[in-house]
Amino acid sequence: MSQNTFKKKLKAGNSPKGGPRKTIFTWMEEKLDVTRILGEGVPVQFVPPVAFLTLLALLYIYSNHRAESMVRKIEKAQQEVEDIRADVTTLEAEYMQSSMQSEVAKRVAQYELYELNQPPVKIDLKK
Repeated sequence: MSQNTFKKKLKAGNSPKGGPRKTIFTWMEEKLDVTRILGEGVPVQFVPPVAFLTLLALLYIYSNHRAESMVRKIEKAQQEVEDIRADVTTLEAEYMQSSMQSEVAKRVAQYELYELNQPPVKIDLKK
């Protein structure tokens, strides 16, 4: 029977294969060759202004995106209003047409109600 042993703990920054772990930052450092551009390290005095400018750029992009989204919503709402306005105009015209005396007379003819051809007569009662 074999004996129990402790596993060896991995050091931070090392992969299980034994070499240094590759992260996105090490990949960027290799591809961009940051040490050639900045020297041995990033000057700390440049970090706050660069971070501030990055924040402003992200805020600008977000604001622009929201504005374009709002413009699309407004245009969609305007198109819906135009469609509804056209429907209302059509319905009003149909209502006005159907409420004309000649149209009403045609519709009530099926109930044997006809239009009077002579003026009404006033009946006077004496007390």
